[in-house]
Amino acid sequence: MYQTEIGIDVLKAKQLLEKGELVAIPTETVYGLAGNALDSHAVAKIYEAKNRPQFNPLILHVANQEQLNRYVENVPDDCRKLMEAFSPGPITYLLDKNLHVPDVVTAGSKKVAIRIPNHPLTLQLLNSLRFPLAAPSANPSGYVSPVSAEHVLQGLQGRIPYILNGGKANIGLESTIVGFNNGEVIVHRLGGISIEQIEKVIGKPVKILITHDAPETPGQMKSHYATKKNFIVGDLESLKAAFAEKKVGIISFSTIQSEDTPHVVLSSKGDLAEAASKLFAAMREMDSQNVDLILAEWVPDQGIGRAINDRLRRAIH
Repeated sequence: MYQTEIGIDVLKAKQLLEKGELVAIPTETVYGLAGNALDSHAVAKIYEAKNRPQFNPLILHVANQEQLNRYVENVPDDCRKLMEAFSPGPITYLLDKNLHVPDVVTAGSKKVAIRIPNHPLTLQLLNSLRFPLAAPSANPSGYVSPVSAEHVLQGLQGRIPYILNGGKANIGLESTIVGFNNGEVIVHRLGGISIEQIEKVIGKPVKILITHDAPETPGQMKSHYATKKNFIVGDLESLKAAFAEKKVGIISFSTIQSEDTPHVVLSSKGDLAEAASKLFAAMREMDSQNVDLILAEWVPDQGIGRAINDRLRRAIH
């Protein structure tokens, strides 16, 4: 049992990680629960702290393309194009791993999910380390991902020694995961970079392949991003009528639904990027309210809206 601290001391985070301890780190997407990716004992602590299934692989975090090259067999041309356009940023590459990457990180897969996060504190930390960091979202497995240090503390207090506080995550959704196979570019997880953005850079259509059972990539469990309260998504007017006898909390995309009901509007301007940045915080806020269930509505299924709807769909489970 730890006395979990929150602070901005990168050196302290470095020293803890070098001792095989875990540290929650900020990224532009969500907070990650980081450990030395080359230390199997540290990686095992990540699974233990999160109560995460060990067949669910982890993402490797590195500071730059030079570090990325140390842990993969090769980098396809399409991947290099995407790195030039989006890294550091909310995109993860699924590549053939080399022998430096322990099997426990990839859950036995020959491929590793690896990315360069875009957060100054975490990049400073990664540049100071002699090893990459394995880091899934810093929350108990299956629950809503954390977008602030306070969210991390709520879920992992006593389980880890330190939370590196980098403020609120500005993207608010996990990274897009992209793989490569015989000239095809395959999206394995919808996230902070949209399909349209990827296709514009590579100049061809992408394939979407999302697997929930024994996934090869992180963040694909069917029951994921779940609230403790029952969570229902659909037409809000119909849902409010159907559950008129219940105490409900509401998450709407752009319009105020009720002044006397706990309620969060994701973006009064109808901005999908703003809605994405507020989604997980809204789910946590409604989960803390005195309500029987949470009602939400789908957002426009385009751009980053597809990733928002993916998270809503899996929160239902």
